[in-house]
Amino acid sequence: MGDGGCRPLGFLIGLPFALIALVLSLVGAVIWVLGSVLSCICPCCICCAGIANFAVSLVKLPFSIIRWFIDQIPC
Repeated sequence: MGDGGCRPLGFLIGLPFALIALVLSLVGAVIWVLGSVLSCICPCCICCAGIANFAVSLVKLPFSIIRWFIDQIPC
């Protein structure tokens, strides 16, 4: 079987949390766009790069949460 083939329960349990994380990732995408625009306008603002990196981690959050829940369920 595949890597997570016998763990459908972890996927179902993690789905509501992944949906919340999806909303956060959309917010992260907006923050990333704003941070990228600000860093292009004023490259001396080092904080904009940090905000953009934080936003990228928010965008990756739904995948991390689903994988974490799937790994918590024993096969």
